[in-house]
Amino acid sequence: MKAQRVRETFLQYFADRGHKVVRSSPLLPKDDPTILFTNAGMNQFKSLFLGLEKRGYKRAATVQKCMRVSGKHNDLETVGRTAKHHTFFEMLGNFSFGDYFKREAVGFAWELVTGVFGLPADRLYATVYLDDDEAFRIWADEVGVPKKRIFRYGKKDNFWAMGDTGPCGPCSELHYDLGEDIEPGDPFALIEKGSDRFLELWNLVFMEFDQDEKGVLRPLPSPSIDTGMGLERMAAVVQGKRSNFDTDLFTPLIESASELAKREYPAGDEGDVSVRIIADHIRAVTFLIGDGVTPANDGRGYVLRRLIRRAYRQGNLIGIDRPFLYGLVSRVGDIMKDAYPELLASVEYISKVCLSEEERFSFTLSSGLRYFDQVVRETRDQGGAILPGDKIFKLYDTFGFPLDLSQELAREKSLTVDEPGFGRELEEQKQRARLSWKGEAKRKEKLAYEVFKDLKVRSRVHEAGALTDVRVAGLLKDGRRTEVLRAGETGEVILEETPFYAEAGGQVGDTGSLKGARFSAIVEKAFYLTPEIIAHGVKVLSGEAREDDRVDAAADLVRRQAISNNHTATHLLHAALRQVLGDHVKQAGSLVAPTRLRFDFTHFAALSREEVRRVEEIVNEKVRADIPLETRTTSLEEGIREGAMAIFEEKYGESVRVVGIGNFSKELCGGVHVHATGEIGVFKILSETSVASGMRRIEAVTGEGAYLYVRELEDLVSGLEKGLGVSRKDLPTRIDKLLSRAEELERENKALNKKVLTASIDGTFSTVNPAVITTKTVKGIAVHVQRIDGLTIAELRDMADSLKQKLASGVVVLGAAGPDKAFVVVSVTKDLTGRIQAGALIKEIAPVIGGGGGGRPDFAQSGGSCTGELDKALALVPALVERLAV
Repeated sequence: MKAQRVRETFLQYFADRGHKVVRSSPLLPKDDPTILFTNAGMNQFKSLFLGLEKRGYKRAATVQKCMRVSGKHNDLETVGRTAKHHTFFEMLGNFSFGDYFKREAVGFAWELVTGVFGLPADRLYATVYLDDDEAFRIWADEVGVPKKRIFRYGKKDNFWAMGDTGPCGPCSELHYDLGEDIEPGDPFALIEKGSDRFLELWNLVFMEFDQDEKGVLRPLPSPSIDTGMGLERMAAVVQGKRSNFDTDLFTPLIESASELAKREYPAGDEGDVSVRIIADHIRAVTFLIGDGVTPANDGRGYVLRRLIRRAYRQGNLIGIDRPFLYGLVSRVGDIMKDAYPELLASVEYISKVCLSEEERFSFTLSSGLRYFDQVVRETRDQGGAILPGDKIFKLYDTFGFPLDLSQELAREKSLTVDEPGFGRELEEQKQRARLSWKGEAKRKEKLAYEVFKDLKVRSRVHEAGALTDVRVAGLLKDGRRTEVLRAGETGEVILEETPFYAEAGGQVGDTGSLKGARFSAIVEKAFYLTPEIIAHGVKVLSGEAREDDRVDAAADLVRRQAISNNHTATHLLHAALRQVLGDHVKQAGSLVAPTRLRFDFTHFAALSREEVRRVEEIVNEKVRADIPLETRTTSLEEGIREGAMAIFEEKYGESVRVVGIGNFSKELCGGVHVHATGEIGVFKILSETSVASGMRRIEAVTGEGAYLYVRELEDLVSGLEKGLGVSRKDLPTRIDKLLSRAEELERENKALNKKVLTASIDGTFSTVNPAVITTKTVKGIAVHVQRIDGLTIAELRDMADSLKQKLASGVVVLGAAGPDKAFVVVSVTKDLTGRIQAGALIKEIAPVIGGGGGGRPDFAQSGGSCTGELDKALALVPALVERLAV
């Protein structure tokens, strides 16, 4: 049974039993700052488990894309060394939201595994939480599993939690015995220690509690079921394999990697591990980039960068000495195309992002090896045999060197690595990451749910800009329910129905006013307090607002029209970019405000001037065509089937709104839009810039904003005409002449400065130029120290080289100070680098000016903010040469 058939069989089984089949959510969790990546099938249902959201179904089944590379659930270091761990994997899951519980969940699992997939019952073992007598009884008495094959374990093994906070509960697992020849022994002990003989197939979580930041467990509104079965593991079992890497999900990738390395697989050596790591990581890399992540130095982008570099290094270890991962992306697309057809459209883009990062690491790897050699020299010079943990961590963090690579290189030089020191540095980084990503708990959401759990606010934003006689359903102040909001106070007003658009999907929320018989207030923002409750952030102008008051609610329609212009223009821009650049372009973020729009998208290079102009022309063509917009509400599945684009960063409900602009654009979108494109007036791109590797950003204006921008340019050009005394058409020629003259004067100035400096070494200006601090001989070494302000670091370097050539043998130290920064360069002639090194000098000088620095033995530089300390730093040079020279 192929992996795709396993997916289909699983989903069909649960669909036949009343479950709603829900598509996989992206790897980037929406509105959940507690996790870096989607790491379980239940992530997209978290609000349902917490009771913050209701949907039209109480049973669901999914095949969910997952990543486990950080935090509590982190399998990275075991990948390739075991048969069953991966960074990217797919989780098959069935869920109940207050519908069925333990009996049904256990029954479904047993029937599917034994009756449908056909696994032999006598090779299956069940585990339960230590005191979960109910689950034990169901397995033994109702399902018929012999009690000797039902094991009880503690919280570590049989109590599941998504993270430090959130839904959790006892769990029950199904384990499959692959054969006693793998490892004989007591099954209880082998399962407990994670023996390769037993494969955990399915985890059934009996979701009963919500754990807060202090570890306190509170009952969920209604007990629920969350299950997870690894697709890769089930595929291995039904395909008769003992390793996930031997299934059809991995073998094409392993074959390709082995062919590139010109080696057999399996060969029974450490190279096999490298091949498996490559096969695993390229899947993760492909899906991460496909879901909008780009390489970066922090957050999700850092994880992606590390995976690419780790896989690239594994390729090096088995003899692949060039970028190669990018070529495997298309193989991943072929393997996954039946389940994820959208991946094929992005293969070219994903490959280019991957190649760019591989080429970058190829250079970084060389730099890292040089730094490693430097650390080795410093350690040996100090008589040590253990490479410091902080230095090894820098190799890991800055140059992407895995710890095992540093250990291997150290062994080659008969040295060891300070692992505890490295571990401390790594833990500090993880702690910083946890603080960065953990975010604030949804305290207000939970509180609001308890207070307003029976309320569902009806949004009428697409029907009206104002409503009369609307009931005030609730008031909040500082996140807590209050009886009254008085004049001058701020808080949140919840209306039974509202004409205000709540901030979502990159579009800012409406502003406006509330007016009643007893109070008036301005609405400063509108937002979702919970998925079903819209709150209006208000400031009360007069009177007192109380629950059950009746008010007239009105959005600022002038502001909304400007937002509508920009939102529709964003859809036009998206479609135009795909037409000009290709179908790999995907929205990666946006801001739709009344004054401007910002659109982030996936693309691997800066747009040329012609491309920007063509995109702008296409959008304006559609604006002038005055195309009517068509909107309708349908199911998510139907919308996708019709070809509407879904934005990866968005979280969609069961019902979605499809916004169509003729046959040019069709997207899933709940925002406000114009009735016809002509209302936009005009569209003007202000800038096109880079956001991250493989991601670009366009900022633009429409309507009145575009008119004001053109008027500003007109004023600027008129000012230039007046200031330069030429007509508009002659401005380019006049500016070119001025620039040429400025460049000529700059060259003359540089040449003059160089002459002054060169002359000073002969003592020509030694009595009249106070910038010369000293020219003397120290330990037989000619040392020239000089300060000359107003130079850039590049100019200082050039002059240091000239002076060094003049000296023939010696040390040159030059300093310069600007308004807020000081620079120092040190240059040592080649014949003296064995006696004194530029890097050693700069390390002593740099801290004085508040900087750091480094460089080669013959040249080093530094910059710092302590400009007033420059003279002091330069005055130290003769004594430093005296102390450091050998």
